[in-house]
This record gives sequence, structure tokens and C-alpha cells, in this order.
Amino acid sequence: MRRTTVLRFALSAGLLVSAATLGLGQATAAEAPLAAGTSRAPASSALISAMQHDLGLTRQQATTRLAQETAARGVERTARRAAGASYGGSWFDAGSGRLVVAVTGAAARDAVEATGARVTLVEHSERQLDAAMARIDALDAPAGVSSWHVDPKANSVVVDVVSAHKDDNDVRTFVTRARASGPVVVRQTGRAPSTFAAGTVGGDPYYTGNVRCSIGFSVYGGFVTAGHCGQPGAGVRGWDGSYIGNFQGSSFPDNDYAWVNVGSGWWTVPVVLGWGTVSDRLVRGSAEAPVGASICRSGSTSHWHCGNVLAKNETVNYSQGAVRQMTKTSVCAEPGDSGGSFISGDQAQGVTSGGWGNCSSGGQTWYQPVNEILNRYGLTLHTT
Repeated sequence: MRRTTVLRFALSAGLLVSAATLGLGQATAAEAPLAAGTSRAPASSALISAMQHDLGLTRQQATTRLAQETAARGVERTARRAAGASYGGSWFDAGSGRLVVAVTGAAARDAVEATGARVTLVEHSERQLDAAMARIDALDAPAGVSSWHVDPKANSVVVDVVSAHKDDNDVRTFVTRARASGPVVVRQTGRAPSTFAAGTVGGDPYYTGNVRCSIGFSVYGGFVTAGHCGQPGAGVRGWDGSYIGNFQGSSFPDNDYAWVNVGSGWWTVPVVLGWGTVSDRLVRGSAEAPVGASICRSGSTSHWHCGNVLAKNETVNYSQGAVRQMTKTSVCAEPGDSGGSFISGDQAQGVTSGGWGNCSSGGQTWYQPVNEILNRYGLTLHTT
């Protein structure tokens, strides 16, 4: 088997490759990103095709939307500054192709519109909504409450309850206390969320104990992944069973993030796997995509799927405990995808935590934002 073929197989198995296993020297390691067949074009033909399939878009609509979302990411920070204390949140509106910014006062309208954003007037500022969210976070949530998050479009904190448990006494009590915390909207969902870890399956990306999870993003010195996949000090084995490193930090519940050091002949590359559905994606940064933007996920079980960002700063109530500051998406996932990459264009977004459903019937998936993980552990994202 030729060396480039071996490299391409190894990278498609999990972002990390072992020089010792493949018999490659240090000079060859630098060639790994290009040997993986990655494309430097941020909007490859395969990526457009994946968006057409998962989001129901035409080819032209997918191309246009990617360009619009890139522009919206650039506008969001400037618009937030222009709105000042009246800022009430923002989201990408796929219909108009523009970022929408909520403000509490008409005085800020002109300054925000000058940034290129569309403006809508609301009653509550983001600061007020975040304060209500913090008060709800302090409550003890029963299993019948799925999650809660600040929704800028609703200008409220949205509390999701599992339909089958909406009339349970403890759920009704929680909802009453939540409504006393500030502006709250209650919605129903059919399923409770769970994490996406899985038992060992031979030949997949990484293992710790009898759990299989997926690599998130390469950082200098290791990679980030989900906290529920392993405790600090736990050893990690790669797709070929050889030792990679150990969990250097891990938090779950409350958070769901971790990082693993890389050594013993392994190295990191700034690549997210397309699993043959799209070209492997080079990672160029971690600019945050707005609510409403398209987003794609890579994982070792269900591979590559796309959807939309549905909500940010959501608290997810797993059976093991609540996890805060999560982002909700319409992307599907399955057991073993935990820890895998969420990416928007060429910008890293977060690591897969959990959700409900599967990639046959659909579902929703949450991720822990990558910038929070980098800041928590003082890590630097490996980019091109």
C-alpha cells in the first residue's frame, strides 16, 4: 500500500495519525493535511451537495447562503457594539440572507442598521434575559424538563418540557418557579436528551475504557472532545488501538468538555473529516456562527451531516445532571458521535455533546462551544 494511501486511510479514521504505526518520519508528518485530500476551497462542490441534501436547498441557494452567513458572522460583533446596552440578541434570517439584531430602544436603530444588520425592536435586553436564565439555572430541574435557553427571536427564555411529563407535579412546580424568574415561554418536546457515547466498536477513532467517542478539534499539544467521554488521567487509544495520550482536563456535568494530550508518535492536524461525503475540511478559525446559520457535524458513527443552529446558551438537562451554555442544532447524531466536530464553513464551532433521535428519522443535537473550551484550558486551536 502506498504511503499516501495509508495516510488518507488513517486520517479518515480520526484526525490523528501515528508516525510509529505508519513508519513515517517527522518530515512526513507535516504533509499529513494535504495527504488527507483536503481542499482549500471553503465551499467545495461536495459541501454544497451535502447542504442540498440535508437542508433541502438548491445548489444556488446553498452557495448564496454560505456567502451570506460568512457576511453575517462579520457583522454580528460590530452590530453588538453599536447596540450597546439596548442589545437584545441576534440571529441569521435565511429568508432575507441578513443578520437580524434585536434592540430595546429606537435610538440605537440607525447605528445598528449602519453595520448592515436588520433591526427589530423588543422589550427585554440580552442582559435581562441572561439574568432570568441564570435564575432558572439555579433551580433543580426534574427529568421531565428537557432544556432551557435564551431565545432572542422570542425575546424570552424558552423552557422545553417533555410532552409526556408536562402535567407531572414536579414539572409544573419548576415551570411556575421559572416564570417567576423573568420572561419565559414554555414549549413541548417529544424526547428527553441523552449523551452520544457508545460501547467499543473496533476500528473507530478513539477509545477510553469501554467507551468510544469522536475527536473534536486539534489544538497545539492535543485535541478537544466531550467531557462525558473520560475523566482526568484516563488513557486514550487511537483507531488502531495504540496509545495516544491521557485526558488532561474534563468536566461533566455542568459542562461537557475535555482535552487530551497527544504523544507517542501521534500528531495533530487542523482537519475535520468529511468521511467521503465532502472533502475533509481545513480549520481556519473559530468565529461563532449566529442562530439560524447552517452548520455541519462530523462524527465516527454517523459521519457527516448538516442542519441549522437553533439556539445558544441553552441548559440541557441530562439524566447525569444539567449542562450549561450549550448550542442546539437540527443536526442528527448517534451513539459514538460524542466529542465530534461542529463546523461552519471553515470555522470551528464546538464538540458534540448529546441530543435525541438518530440519522434515519432525524433529531436534535447540542454542542459545547469550542471557544469556551479553549479559554477554560488555555489551549490554542490548530489552524491552517
